[in-house]
Amino acid sequence: MAKVLFIEASPRKGRSYSTQAAEHFLAAYKAAHPGDTVETLDLWAADLPAFDGATLDAKYAVMGGKDFTAEQAQAWAKIVAAADHFKAADKIVIATPMWNFGVPYVLKHYIDVIAQPGQTFGWSPDQGYFGLVKGKPALVITASMGAYGPGTGAEAIDFQKPYVEWMLKFFGFETIHSLQVINTAMPDTAEASLSEVKAKAEALAKTF
Repeated sequence: MAKVLFIEASPRKGRSYSTQAAEHFLAAYKAAHPGDTVETLDLWAADLPAFDGATLDAKYAVMGGKDFTAEQAQAWAKIVAAADHFKAADKIVIATPMWNFGVPYVLKHYIDVIAQPGQTFGWSPDQGYFGLVKGKPALVITASMGAYGPGTGAEAIDFQKPYVEWMLKFFGFETIHSLQVINTAMPDTAEASLSEVKAKAEALAKTF
């Protein structure tokens, strides 16, 4: 039995195209894998630790091989708990809208929390950086008001999909699937794009 962690980055719930696509995928996934479990992490309701002060000092202590102070240890424990929760999932699904050509700040905050040495990545003089989250598939579902894919001429200003996928690769993910709902500013084209994505989601759910 596998555990799927669904990371929800839109505050719009059912009005969000990325969330609608993700929920359609998850419904198809549950039908295809009835023994698996799905947990939703709503980043707008999550109590994510601030990454400042003692937490930042703790990170540098880890990188420098130094001991924690009591305050640093307490702060770092919250980081480890968040990273452990992420790593405990067998499969990851991330749904995010595009905000200002990037991702909502809550998703950036979450990634900043879990992207830590000894947690999701390591480093050595011989290897450089290497991911610590191996052998798990991920699905990135994005929605944007425009189109930014290959051939659009707008690829250079897409800091949404490439960023999320690159961070997953940095963490060690090798199998990363992508579904994109585009042109959401125009209802007709948005619904057509969403329908296409839902069809792809149903097919992917069987093998994910």
